[in-house]
Amino acid sequence: MVLGWVILFLLLGGGLGVWLLDRWLCRRSQNPLRLSRGTWQMEVQESDHYRWRGQMEWVNPSHRFEVMIPECTVDVQLLSQQDTAGITVKTELISHHPDAPSRPDGYWAACIIKTRQRVGLEVTLDIRGEDVTGLQAVWVRWQYVTYGPGGWVPREQHVVLPLAFPDPTRTLVSRRSPEGAEILLIRTHLLCHLDDPVSVIKRYAQPHALPGDIVVLGETPVAIMQGRWRHPRQIQPGWLARRLCTFFLPTSSLATACGLQTLIDLVGAPRVLGAFLVGAMAKLLLGKPGVFYQLAGEQAALIDDVTGTLPPYDQFVVLGPSRPQTVVAEVKEQTGLGAAIVDVNDLKAVRILARTADVDASLLTRVLVDNPAGNAAEQTPLLLIRPLPPEPPQPTYADHVDHPTAPPPGMESDPDPHGGWRPV
Repeated sequence: MVLGWVILFLLLGGGLGVWLLDRWLCRRSQNPLRLSRGTWQMEVQESDHYRWRGQMEWVNPSHRFEVMIPECTVDVQLLSQQDTAGITVKTELISHHPDAPSRPDGYWAACIIKTRQRVGLEVTLDIRGEDVTGLQAVWVRWQYVTYGPGGWVPREQHVVLPLAFPDPTRTLVSRRSPEGAEILLIRTHLLCHLDDPVSVIKRYAQPHALPGDIVVLGETPVAIMQGRWRHPRQIQPGWLARRLCTFFLPTSSLATACGLQTLIDLVGAPRVLGAFLVGAMAKLLLGKPGVFYQLAGEQAALIDDVTGTLPPYDQFVVLGPSRPQTVVAEVKEQTGLGAAIVDVNDLKAVRILARTADVDASLLTRVLVDNPAGNAAEQTPLLLIRPLPPEPPQPTYADHVDHPTAPPPGMESDPDPHGGWRPV
């Protein structure tokens, strides 16, 4: 009996050791090179011409391996509610590699990024047309190849840049909540990795804010500004993600291999597998759902898979925001407004990820339960919640209360056969 248990433990330990060695070798043999999204500046904004210039970087963090870049191409998608025929886009890639400078014919010369080396890549986008003011944004996609210890590996990088900027001083759409608050819907430009929550609030919300107002940010826009979004082609689902994703409801963002692999990349395979096993037992044996999401961590419920947000981010897997409590604290410190980051959907579910101490969580939940910002392409990532003073009670008259059919003071019965009252 004891010998059997020893053999079982040896087999389990040996299997775990082989798996860990395989994972270590896989990570070691990967091409570590990455292309950053970089910093961008709009140099020209005219009715017939836009120009964005970006400074990106190739980064090789490896201490041991050099990586080559034999191919690099760029593709551009214009986003607009109007026809884009007649609008042209010219792109220029300028490599700052000391050994492989850019060529005037546009040919990408293969280059080597040495260990711990960073090499700049300058990108220019020129957008021209008779009238380009109807454009909303531009989605830029780099397709490049890394060649090194991992072999020939195609990779991508994506950048979204806004082209339309609403007037921050225009009158806002407002709604009155039955919970005693006014809701102001704040439209912004299409947010991207160049933005930060404080600057966006200062630009679009603060001009309309009054003392006591609460600024509310959606969790997905905050994650987008933090650059926490990945294209499915940038995600490599493993064995675990491909098997376990089939057990989630089709409406879950973890019901695809890429969605679940995103969670595994965040919290690790052991935690996801353990949460799945315990959650399955809790649901089957105790009838208690939701245990998986409690054990797998907050990000498990915050990941938005493809189609989860507005274009072009509907093509990406968007993670939950990082350090939400720090974000609302910075908003409060720099704007003086109470702030909250929330996850709201059309199923009347409100999750408050973070809030400042002066924000009433119960009021926020009651006001947001009907999802006033919407879940489609409204492009209103900010709300101003303005608590209203309670309405004064309506006066009552004793005689009228005692005799409901009697006319109120100052009124007399109307001889009209249809009934009613009229002034005396």
